[in-house]
Amino acid sequence: MYNKMWHQTQEALSALLDKEPQKMIEPQRNQVFIFQTLATFYIKYVQIFRNLENVYDQFVHPQKRILIRKVLDGVMGRILELKNEMVELELTEFHYFDDILQDLKLAPQQLDIPIPKYFLKEKLEVIKGREKILAQILADSGIDTSDMKYPVKSIPFDEAVKLIQIAERARQGRLRALFMKQIYLQEYRAKQSKMLGKKVTDTWAAALRIQKVWRRFHQCKETEKLREEEMIFLGMNPPPLFNEVSATVIQAEKVDHLRNEVQRKHEEDYREALVTIKNDLKLIEGVDIKENLQDQIRHWFIECRNLTGTFPDYPDVEEGGSAIIFSDKTIQQVIEDIIANQEEEEKNKKKKKKKEKQPKKAKKQKKGTKEKNKEEDEKWKMSPSLFLPAMKEGCNAYKEIWMKKDESWNFSQDYDPELIKEEKRKELQSEIRIQVDELMRQELKNLKLAVDRERERPVKAGKKKDKKKGKKGKKKEKAEKKDKDLTADRTIESLYKELVEEGLLIQALKVNLSDYIGEYSYLGTTLRQVSIEPMPSLLDVRQLITLYGIWPLGSAAVHEKAPLVKSLLLAGPSGVGKKMLVHAICTETGANLFNLSCSNIAGKYPGKNGLQMMLHAVFKVARQLQPSVVWIEDTEKTFYKKVPNAEKMNEPKRLKKHLPQILKLLKPDDRILIVGTTRRPFDAELQSFCKVYQKIILVPRPDYASRYVLWKQIIERNGGVLTSALNVSCLAKVTDGFTQGHIVEVVKGVLTDQRIRRQIHKPLTAVEFITAITSMNPVYKEEEESFKNWYAKTPLGKKRALAITGGSTEKAKDKGKRK
Repeated sequence: MYNKMWHQTQEALSALLDKEPQKMIEPQRNQVFIFQTLATFYIKYVQIFRNLENVYDQFVHPQKRILIRKVLDGVMGRILELKNEMVELELTEFHYFDDILQDLKLAPQQLDIPIPKYFLKEKLEVIKGREKILAQILADSGIDTSDMKYPVKSIPFDEAVKLIQIAERARQGRLRALFMKQIYLQEYRAKQSKMLGKKVTDTWAAALRIQKVWRRFHQCKETEKLREEEMIFLGMNPPPLFNEVSATVIQAEKVDHLRNEVQRKHEEDYREALVTIKNDLKLIEGVDIKENLQDQIRHWFIECRNLTGTFPDYPDVEEGGSAIIFSDKTIQQVIEDIIANQEEEEKNKKKKKKKEKQPKKAKKQKKGTKEKNKEEDEKWKMSPSLFLPAMKEGCNAYKEIWMKKDESWNFSQDYDPELIKEEKRKELQSEIRIQVDELMRQELKNLKLAVDRERERPVKAGKKKDKKKGKKGKKKEKAEKKDKDLTADRTIESLYKELVEEGLLIQALKVNLSDYIGEYSYLGTTLRQVSIEPMPSLLDVRQLITLYGIWPLGSAAVHEKAPLVKSLLLAGPSGVGKKMLVHAICTETGANLFNLSCSNIAGKYPGKNGLQMMLHAVFKVARQLQPSVVWIEDTEKTFYKKVPNAEKMNEPKRLKKHLPQILKLLKPDDRILIVGTTRRPFDAELQSFCKVYQKIILVPRPDYASRYVLWKQIIERNGGVLTSALNVSCLAKVTDGFTQGHIVEVVKGVLTDQRIRRQIHKPLTAVEFITAITSMNPVYKEEEESFKNWYAKTPLGKKRALAITGGSTEKAKDKGKRK
């Protein structure tokens, strides 16, 4: 099944790779057409990625997994490149593909970008070891994480005794009340029996009445059952035992666990085979390879001597040695290349003479080419991709090796020894070639002295090299002065422990990105057609966090080549889940979490030297133990326009000057992401704020669709049971303006242990939740508008506003660059 899926996905990818260059090379002016082509490729690559990620997780064959992983990284990088192109074209981070999804017959849920499972699987042991060390340091320093989650307040002994007395008296009072109730009921029943004993009853009338009541009750139950079956059949209600874990799911989890073990075993066997097969090849074929290379190079010496009259110059080690000359070529092909090079040199000499005679014509042609270049610049062109070559290589390798390979002998899907031999034979050949090159250089010197009586001319480039070295040496000295290691005498372990004890390195909460519940925005395209900029949906925010935060941190290959995102800003009102998203990034990638919030660093590492030491220690540990996330909560305080008197003691602007310098020092190899969260971005200086944060994501309050899903899932997660008595749609409409934080708080307040037990007799109703939420303050439209107005003042927001009002995107880009 998964082999078939792999073959189908590879065919789809190769077809897409053939189509893409044809459409992207041609320059275009129609912005709508350009966006549609980009969006179509983006959606198709997302579908390919979903299938490939599933295949990679299910496959057990180690060599297939290596190839799929290479293609997966390429597809991830290409998706990020296309996303970057769409942002530059539409001048917004949020895009809507309703028309394209309809044409491709896809549901909006299929746009949801999955997080590769291998991000955590491959580093599981490292993450567990790090968590143990962190827990041990916290325990030794007296900071217990369990106490932090559930803080216990200590009270005096007298108050504790009073509380116990009150509870005991209440218990005794309840028991007395029950006892008195039982006595009263006994007396009441005795009175009733005396009253009824005197009356003469008609047995037929009593039997008829009982029959009527019973038939009515039975019919009501039957109709309810039929109605429920109909609703389940129509898909309006979930089937019975829908939320309970079925036996098939448990079996699937067991199979998944066994598959992971088989994957580990096969990978270990493959690594061992790489070493053993190479050693065997060295013993068996090493001598023959050496002799063949020597004979080949000697024959080259003689042929060059016969053709040119002199022995050739041997290529240097830096150039690649004899591998440049004999790279997949026979001796006859090498001789043909030598003859072709001689002919080219003669032609070049003739061309130079012609150019010297005709200098005037060249000037006229240059003017014409300049005008053509201006016209071409106006048209849009796709920037070159760094991931397409890797994907093409992967597709070619698939076609050559796996497409028609017969694997009937390999039922267990273990490694293929013949493929390893081919790879290791090439490696062995390159290693032996280095040894042969040293021997043949000496042999060539001896031949020149013996046959041609030639002596090597002394090299007169020593002084130039020294000058270059001197310049390089000065540059290195300057770089060393800038990047001085302030903690050279300390180990990473000691710095790690110090940062944990100071509270700068904290333990991330175990929160998955899938827990950030949201729904797709179904009105995005229609609103943009009427020139109204819609607020992003929660699903859009989740996708951006995956693209800008999780993918680059999770894959080193993607981070090095993809458009580099060093910093993220999450702006939105309190309660929309900004903090949760930061912890989700760390959970999904296994990243370390450093807290450099103003409130957290207040009073720690005082003075300029102390601040430098703190930042140096944080980023040194972050680089060594990457991926890492540096979180700055309430980051607007770092860029205050005017610091309030109450906060002057905390020095909130300590990091303002240092953050731009830190961002410059971060390289593509450093998988470090700076994430800022803010609920009052309008209090900060906009210019310096936007310089630090490369990507700004506006996190909105949930819309109706998201609130509907939120209410349902949060009630179920907290032990609630959804019945027809609970109108979730009514709840979602009434709670317009309330955030996810409000909904979670209300659900936890209503669904106490006692209320959960009473659900069987008394089902949940919407009134219970509505009465609880009335005491809270919602996010009003004025506050939401203030966030939209602030975002419109950011560089990307300004460009977008210009584009909507009729200004061209080029003018918007120029203005953005000047500012």
